[in-house]
Amino acid sequence: MDKPKYDLENRTTEFAKRVIRLCKVLQRNSMNNRLIGQIVGSAGSVGANYREANDALGKKDFIHRLKISRKEAKETIHWLELIEEANPELKSRMEEIKQEARELKNILSAIISKTIKKNNN
Repeated sequence: MDKPKYDLENRTTEFAKRVIRLCKVLQRNSMNNRLIGQIVGSAGSVGANYREANDALGKKDFIHRLKISRKEAKETIHWLELIEEANPELKSRMEEIKQEARELKNILSAIISKTIKKNNN
């Protein structure tokens, strides 16, 4: 089955929504509460910083904002792995979300690399 095609702004928003839906099913306890706060912040920041990049004041600002977005995607992968460790019953559900985080990180890396290469030519 083909994945629906989204522009990256929509895709990053849908990713953050998926993380929120995941967090809604987590049992409330001190460990999960801490993890939830961290991951909701980082997952939401992927899209927020991508949008800021699209309104950048120049190429340097564009690249800087994309790097922040990529950093937040990497951080989100970290939190997803910890949530999976704390909630092993969700392992199968976690793989799709982790894959999407990796794909977003890779897409952002590719945009950064192409933009830097284009600016150096």
